[in-house]
Amino acid sequence: MASYRTIVVGTDGSPSSFRAVTSAASLAAATGATLILACAYAPMRERERSAAADVLGELSYKVSGSTPADDALRAAREHAVAAGARTIELAAEEGDAVDVLVSLAGRREADLLVIGNRGLNSLAGRLLGSVPSSVSQRAGCDVLIVHTTSGR
Repeated sequence: MASYRTIVVGTDGSPSSFRAVTSAASLAAATGATLILACAYAPMRERERSAAADVLGELSYKVSGSTPADDALRAAREHAVAAGARTIELAAEEGDAVDVLVSLAGRREADLLVIGNRGLNSLAGRLLGSVPSSVSQRAGCDVLIVHTTSGR
């Protein structure tokens, strides 16, 4: 088994992504690796931001900018700590999920990039390409695709 020093795992705050986080955290705990929890987000358009402000008032900050990604990362950290990871870093970055994960793994010289299999077996994933498939083709490090969904 390879000895990993830096592991990046993608999360979007979904239950299936937390299963990937738990697997990555267990591996980080076993190898003593630094675990980087990563979440990509898209910026909110001005029209959407205004609509959110009209509806939510003071609470509109909760759905704009990186706040949803930050919330997903805080929840993912809880899963990572529960799985035994000791050194955990958080990274919320604007952009497409594949671009963010591959770029972050490269910049941080990650040895392993972990992602869930959601979308891998869907019709849209087969026709348009899924995040796990694209990451596995573009990453410059080992990729672990964790079985997080039934694939149906």
